[in-house]
Amino acid sequence: MIRLKRMWTILKHTGTAAMLINFLWIYALAALAIWAMEPGIPGYGDALWYLYVAAMTIGFGDFAAVTLVGRIITVIITLMACVLTAMITGVVVSYYTEYLKAKESETVSAFLEELEHLPELSPEELTRLSQRVSRFEEEHFEHGHLADENP
Repeated sequence: MIRLKRMWTILKHTGTAAMLINFLWIYALAALAIWAMEPGIPGYGDALWYLYVAAMTIGFGDFAAVTLVGRIITVIITLMACVLTAMITGVVVSYYTEYLKAKESETVSAFLEELEHLPELSPEELTRLSQRVSRFEEEHFEHGHLADENP
């Protein structure tokens, strides 16, 4: 639940939440139009289902738009859904990339802080610091992360 709240906060902060809400309103109205225009779609719930299947590009084939207006609405909703899905994915990935960079920077800052106070550290703290340096070397140099970045 906390992750969903965090994601919603990210979406609100970037303006993507407003786009999502607007899309849902358009989606609901488009379902009404589809229900009214399409003879093969018997109810509003079926119209919502049809647009969901179209928007997610699943295409089960249980319903199909046969009128020109229905097909145009389907194309518009599908394009909007594709763009919105890509935007949400991009925003979330970008946020988590920045979050991981900040966390790594925090860790590096704490590590540098300890190095600045090296003479004041106890033998146990020096041992722990030495182990952290060894783990860092294993993770970044032996697997080629930093070695590849700095030729």
